[in-house]
Amino acid sequence: MSATSHPHVPTIEDKTIQPIPLDERHGKPRDLFTIWFGSNIMVLTIVTGALSTTVFGLDFWSAVIAVAIGNLLGAVFMALHSAQGPQLGVPQMVQTRGQFGSYGALLVVIVTVLMYVGFFAANLVLGGQALSTIIPGLPVNAGIIIIGIVSVIATIYGYRLIHAYTKILSIVSGIALVVAFVLLAMSATGSDFGVVGGFSWGGFMGTVSVAALWQIAYAPYVSDYSRYLPRDTGPKAAFWASYWGCVLGATLPMILGALVGAKLLAAGMNPDNVVEGMGQLLQPVTVVIVGIFSLGVAATNSMNLYCGVLSTLTVVQSFKPSWTPRAKTRAVTAVIIFAIALGLALIGADNFLVYYSNFLALLLYVLVPWTAINLVDYYLLKHGDYRVADFFKQDGGIYGRFNWVAIGCYILGAVIQIPFMVTALYTGPIGAALGDVDISWIVGLIVICPIYFFAQRAVERRQAERRIPVEV
Repeated sequence: MSATSHPHVPTIEDKTIQPIPLDERHGKPRDLFTIWFGSNIMVLTIVTGALSTTVFGLDFWSAVIAVAIGNLLGAVFMALHSAQGPQLGVPQMVQTRGQFGSYGALLVVIVTVLMYVGFFAANLVLGGQALSTIIPGLPVNAGIIIIGIVSVIATIYGYRLIHAYTKILSIVSGIALVVAFVLLAMSATGSDFGVVGGFSWGGFMGTVSVAALWQIAYAPYVSDYSRYLPRDTGPKAAFWASYWGCVLGATLPMILGALVGAKLLAAGMNPDNVVEGMGQLLQPVTVVIVGIFSLGVAATNSMNLYCGVLSTLTVVQSFKPSWTPRAKTRAVTAVIIFAIALGLALIGADNFLVYYSNFLALLLYVLVPWTAINLVDYYLLKHGDYRVADFFKQDGGIYGRFNWVAIGCYILGAVIQIPFMVTALYTGPIGAALGDVDISWIVGLIVICPIYFFAQRAVERRQAERRIPVEV
């Protein structure tokens, strides 16, 4: 049965962070393809791809390779998280209590809320700029508010509307993407874009990292959109539908962004406002193409806001386990988060690219250790076997209030990346010695995965030995 026709699921979703009952499970794995394909084809993805040529200075073909590698690698982690949703039926941040403990998980959940607010604000800026480009006389700030209101409405309706919206976008935005590529290829403006920029390991790895982060950034909420699927949905089916939906949905717009950036530079145009530049290059159909990509912004922003609300409710529920938030609470929380993100968007609109690139870099350092811990615990230690009821106990049940192994590994994973960091704010000594090539996230994954595996396994073995009765 489709995600929009199940008789047990109300039009306005009444669930928030509680487990999804089996009689409300619905949908097919292909629904995961459309939600990740459709939601990725938007202005922010294009701007992220443009960083490869405008900020990292790569030539177009080097940018294409770097974007593809980053998305193909990063999506592995994203899709592994998605496959957890049908099995457990709870939001990803609630499930994190199974690794960090009921209170220990707050460290990660709060970081995740900040991430959602950051992406929401970034999308508001770009959505506002896009609307301003296609609607003469509309101020950017007014466009920001319009995009925000649409996102809030979708969040209030919840899971079903978001899935339905992205199914439509998968078709409409996919066609717009093809048309945009054709028009840019035929455009005489910046026709010598192939000679702009050049290869550098710093720029190449910077682009790979940004593309990989784009995928990894979905990890804290990707299973929020698979948790309604029937429990017998195979993990392979959920994995591959999410993987290819997100890889194709993100890679193609990023390549378009790299092309726009290269053409703007080749034509001597200002590359700081990629949206405006793309609008100029896509004449005479700017209104249609940019308008469709703006619809993608609203869809993705509703997803960011929806999951930001779920994570916020998870924080509150940690201190009041008997509380069961419903649709009204989700709506009120969505409005509050929107107000905060709106303030950030209005403040940072003028220097967006600078703020956004730094935000992406810092986000990578705090998400990598969490994804390493979560995936190792789920697939290698617990094999997907968790006591979901214990996630909602104040003392954490068998998972306790704090799992100091997970917390210690998380902090270690963040700290160990510092010498390898390469950002506008700070460059670590090893990162500088490597010629500004940022491999911090790779180091974080390689180090934390085995440390957490062996340390946590040792702890669980000792706990199991204590529970085994001694025979007389």
